Amino acid sequence: MQRSTSRRVNGLPESCGALVSLRRIGFLSALLTAATLTACSAEPVEADDPKPSATGTTTLPGAPGGAPDEGGLALADAIRKIPVAEEKRTGYERDSFKHWVDEDDDGCPTRQEVLLAEAVTAPKQGARCTLSGGSWTSYYDEVEVTDTKKLDIDHMVPLAEAWDSCAHDWTPERREAYANDLDAERSLVAVTAKTNRSKADKDPAAWMPPAESATCTYLVDWTATKLRWDLSADEAEQTALLELAEPCADSTVEYEPAT
Repeated sequence: MQRSTSRRVNGLPESCGALVSLRRIGFLSALLTAATLTACSAEPVEADDPKPSATGTTTLPGAPGGAPDEGGLALADAIRKIPVAEEKRTGYERDSFKHWVDEDDDGCPTRQEVLLAEAVTAPKQGARCTLSGGSWTSYYDEVEVTDTKKLDIDHMVPLAEAWDSCAHDWTPERREAYANDLDAERSLVAVTAKTNRSKADKDPAAWMPPAESATCTYLVDWTATKLRWDLSADEAEQTALLELAEPCADSTVEYEPAT
């Protein structure tokens, strides 16, 4: 996989298997468990290269087999496509997601690839892909950064949240692909270390970017990542997403299912 070099500039701007919402009221606990496991067992679908929206709303081209039609889904409709299921944290370890690999053997691991792709001012590239100079804009807090040591590469949907939301059923290879997803504009993003560590493994019910300008972009990116990787949402998360999305009537979501 190769990273698209067309990414957010100056801060501008993808559910678990069968898309079935698990309604817990009136169901026996055994039925809920079986439905949850079914929701986490989808076969991945081939994806094409993503394209960013010229309007600043993060989008990917539509695809057959359940992806949105041309023009994308309204944000609220896309949120409702994420299947609702209880989360499962048992057994999570960060090392279950091998990350910052050098998939194309060009000397630059995933972290460096994202920094190179998202730079507002291109840095100089030295031996072993060390970067110097350059500048970046962290869209979470609208902060300009010129020192790469002050930047983290954020997994849009954190690794722990992905585990909770069906990645516990994935193969190690799929978890590695998720942790190093360079084929989608929303999966990984360079942001200030301060905001990334404040976010930690929280979902939008517990954390949102501090910059008001980031709200709709972040909700689009979060929703598209969940759809792209067939991840579920719990009820509190879905409720929060829908409430937060109310001011984002013009935001649309398109996604490609991950391979």
